Amino acid sequence: MNDKPSMTAAERAAEERKARAAQKLRENLMRRKQQTRARRKGAADETDGLPASTDKASDQE
Repeated sequence: MNDKPSMTAAERAAEERKARAAQKLRENLMRRKQQTRARRKGAADETDGLPASTDKASDQE
């Protein structure tokens, strides 16, 4: 990052935003690579969200 004293607040904010976006992209890439390696080894994926829905509504009828 350029820490020039002549940078305006908007320019500094834009630089910080770009740096955060680049960091998030690197984290996402590393996570995707890890998932691919796990699939090759036959391990199950780690899920952070909700499990897949099942069709229990039709079972209750």
